Amino acid sequence: MKEKPYEERLLILYASQTGNAIDVAERLGREADRRRCPVTVLSIDDFDPRNLPDERTVIFVVSTTGHGDSPDSIKGFWRFLLQKNLSKDWLKGVDYAVFGLGDSSYQKYNFVAKKLDRRLLDLGATAIVERGLGDDQHPAGYDGALDPWISTLWNAIYQKHPRLFPNGPDILTSGASMLDQPKVRITYHSINDGTFECSSAADFKFLEMQIDKTRSMSPGRYSLKSRPDCFLKMIKNYPLTREGCGKDVRHFEFEAVSSSIEYEVGDVVEVLPGQDPTSVDAFITRCNLNPDSYITVELIEEKDRVGNSFERNWKVPVKLKNFVEYTMDVASASPRRYFFEVMSFFASSEHEKERLQYFASSEGRDDLYEYNQKERRTVLEVLNDFPSVQMPFEWLVQLVPPLKTRAFSIASSNSAHPNQVHLTVSVVSWKTPYKRTRKGLCSTWLAGIDPQQRVLVPAWFRKGYLPPPPPSLPLILIGPGTGCAPFRGFLEERVLQSKSGPTAPVLFFFGCRNEENDFLYKDFWLHLQKAGVFLEEYGGGFYVAFSRDQPQKVYVQHKMREQSGKIWTLFAQGAAVYVAGSANKMPADVLSAFEEIMGQRSGEEAGLRYFRALVKAGKYHVEAWS
Repeated sequence: MKEKPYEERLLILYASQTGNAIDVAERLGREADRRRCPVTVLSIDDFDPRNLPDERTVIFVVSTTGHGDSPDSIKGFWRFLLQKNLSKDWLKGVDYAVFGLGDSSYQKYNFVAKKLDRRLLDLGATAIVERGLGDDQHPAGYDGALDPWISTLWNAIYQKHPRLFPNGPDILTSGASMLDQPKVRITYHSINDGTFECSSAADFKFLEMQIDKTRSMSPGRYSLKSRPDCFLKMIKNYPLTREGCGKDVRHFEFEAVSSSIEYEVGDVVEVLPGQDPTSVDAFITRCNLNPDSYITVELIEEKDRVGNSFERNWKVPVKLKNFVEYTMDVASASPRRYFFEVMSFFASSEHEKERLQYFASSEGRDDLYEYNQKERRTVLEVLNDFPSVQMPFEWLVQLVPPLKTRAFSIASSNSAHPNQVHLTVSVVSWKTPYKRTRKGLCSTWLAGIDPQQRVLVPAWFRKGYLPPPPPSLPLILIGPGTGCAPFRGFLEERVLQSKSGPTAPVLFFFGCRNEENDFLYKDFWLHLQKAGVFLEEYGGGFYVAFSRDQPQKVYVQHKMREQSGKIWTLFAQGAAVYVAGSANKMPADVLSAFEEIMGQRSGEEAGLRYFRALVKAGKYHVEAWS
């Protein structure tokens, strides 16, 4: 359905991959509506870009995913904007603003917002305010940049288009003290127990059906994966780090039990974590819900948009408990600020109501950060801290963070281990400022699985950022810590390839803190080295940086500089570079080391040109995670 252009309105277009941009766009829409501004909020793929010149005021909210990638929803819109037949004054008379959501730990921080801003300017549009860049690394998250940007935005729009705000930019209507309508409608069904049940709770077909039904009707389903590609059963679970060293990194091996699996080295597997049953039950009890109720969930605007026959075909009732278990992250993720605003309307205690209203205000943003984000309070903990609040289930379904899959680089070769997938996982645990222990939901769940038990792990396979190299391609691999995971698969594959023909050398730089504590896969790497898999005589090799085993810290980039001669040898053979690991400083430090090595050998400018050509040719690959 394409929107018709409407001049006297504020149009907000969002491009979201995980839901954050939707949250921001809907907040902008609420605030505009409370100022009595006619406003339309749309996903950018529901708007016909040919109508853009007919709009007067447009706000774009766009996220950047992965390593500078665009959300799927904006790709068609972006292709249209890049058409060469669009003139430099095509968007003359259109005022716009761009707010981006990104993560500054990645090199292409907010890349999508920046290139969209530049393209709109190139086509003749006028920026109302300077683009805003939300940073997930900011102590207050995206709100750290969003709050001041929004304040500036309303004033700037009012200066250019005062008719959009009949009462001025700072005067909110009485709607500010009224609750918005929930976007979600829940229907309860009278169904005899067992109508939709399967004979065996352990049957993966039954589990597949439950996951697919619940997640396909979740309001966050556009960012959720529903039907799993397969189910995995863990067959090995053992530590790679020394007990008591302060880190717990595990090696997991799974086999597919529902269907055969196919993947290439460098691919990624996403896992849906299991939630603690005690926490799920506690949430249901706290919210006075009946776990055995059968429900269907639908977006209200969606029901108005599609026919009832279509709804009946795919909205099969599910148990409320299953819906919570598979779609709502009740005991891991922290709620967003709007959650606290909505809670305030359902607090019967005046003290709790005032505190929640303060948390939801811009004045209370810093205190909310200290209470909520910094402590990583969960939805269940927040609800328990405000016992007088009784939120309807519709609002909980809409506002509780969705239960998302967790992505892991595959640490095996499918050729070496048919129908198996191996993972290298750091079990996440930390202390909050108030000394509360927090644990990663998925890594803790996986670490607690006993391979002797039949625990079914829902899994989805997808391409990563590390394309599988042909055996004739020389490789320079940099993978400190768990970043070594995909390269374990690369090297398993290369061992097999070497049995049927010649292979190119591999130069691998690994890094960890201590040789005795966290030298992951030590025996495996040393065995490959002894067997000559790296082809050291042709420029390959294996080098380890132990950062804490000497007074001066040594990292992978230091080892790279020591081996600059070998790096040059492999570049001369047409080598490709693969970098994997933490997104904090490592990728930037590695990039700087390469640029320095290039500059020393061929002059700074020539070295930079050579290296940029390497990147442009698709021979520099990075997969990093925060």
